[in-house]
Amino acid sequence: QVQLVESGGGLVQAGGSLRLSCVASGRTFSRYTMAWFRQAPGKEREFVVFISWSGGSTYYADSVKGRFTISRDNAKNTVYLQMNSLKPADTAVYYCAADHFGAGDSSLHEYENWGQGTQVTVSS
Repeated sequence: QVQLVESGGGLVQAGGSLRLSCVASGRTFSRYTMAWFRQAPGKEREFVVFISWSGGSTYYADSVKGRFTISRDNAKNTVYLQMNSLKPADTAVYYCAADHFGAGDSSLHEYENWGQGTQVTVSS
């Protein structure tokens, strides 16, 4: 089990950028595949991106490919989501999730650890 705390959300104009951070507790962060999901008002929580526990593979939702970049710093127990060229459609609460030695999956049901979320609002 890890505790996850997201930060970095806020209000930004369309075309702008934000960087989200997710800090994990514990000393086994490097064993977790990490992912970002998001949930807009009235919508299901949807997959955004994951990065494998080894850091060797990533997978992006089509809607963010080419605009968002995930990275991890195991020394800091932190995963980042750099979001560029933001659109109003990106407005949502963004959640960090962790899957112990996960193979990497876009299904939220594979992730047993979740943060509390951080709000991202993109104005037009």
